[in-house]
Amino acid sequence: MSAEPLPTSDFIGLTKVAPFSRRGFMTASAAVTAGYTLAAGPVRADAIKTDTNGLTVGEGKVKVADGEMPVYFARPANVANPPVILVSMEIFGLHEYIRDVTRRLGHLGALAIAPDYYFRKGDLTKITAQPEIMPIVNSKPDKELFADLDATVDWAKSQGGDTNRLGIMGFCRGGRTVWIYSTHNPNLKAGVAFYGSLGDPENDIWPKNALSLAGEVKEPVLGLYGAEDGGIKPEQVKDMEARLKAAGKTAEFHIYDGAPHGFHADYRPSYREQQAKQAWGELVSWFKKYKVLS
Repeated sequence: MSAEPLPTSDFIGLTKVAPFSRRGFMTASAAVTAGYTLAAGPVRADAIKTDTNGLTVGEGKVKVADGEMPVYFARPANVANPPVILVSMEIFGLHEYIRDVTRRLGHLGALAIAPDYYFRKGDLTKITAQPEIMPIVNSKPDKELFADLDATVDWAKSQGGDTNRLGIMGFCRGGRTVWIYSTHNPNLKAGVAFYGSLGDPENDIWPKNALSLAGEVKEPVLGLYGAEDGGIKPEQVKDMEARLKAAGKTAEFHIYDGAPHGFHADYRPSYREQQAKQAWGELVSWFKKYKVLS
């Protein structure tokens, strides 16, 4: 595997966000203390913080073929058999933003689980330079990713989660994971992909991209994209939509004006509050419509 980053559309999108003013951002030391990752760039001082009131949250270990994979979970306290939602992270590891999103889903009534499926390469949250992360995440085989997510679903079931109401959501590279895993697991009831890449290079470890696999998607998927995304152009999103429709698949897309790649990432300069709130509302409605959430 080359040390040079593959020209993946999420990497392009991440590096083409408009410049920012340092005003309103945490110092690097404060960001690290708060649990964010420096590799993702400057951290907004008013990043959303979701409480744990009424939740059971914690760390877990999921047995996989070659070890134990760390996960972070949140679920409503004292609720039996909650639905299960897998949270697929961006390239930056299992840091505070992903944990916060997991708690938000817990407050909606789900057993939400964010697996750290890059754990074999170490803790990505400790890496400070974005280019250092790319060769690591670009070397993750889809086959191994599927096995890790399957193991997470099994773990959720062992924890009392109702895997008959199984959903998946993700951001950036995690949005790609939503599209790809949606062709693998027939038990999924719904998926939501935030700016998940669609046309990345195909190779030995990523045999097919989302566009190539459109006809194999097994559940209703909602795609949430930004019109100003420098890596995933609206034309490509429309192409994916057309392929899914031609294959008779259930999917819906929203392309938000004024939104760059990462518009939901409330800790980064790319955050767009109005579009992020609208998109989150669409996620909630989608999971309710397809009976993942009550």
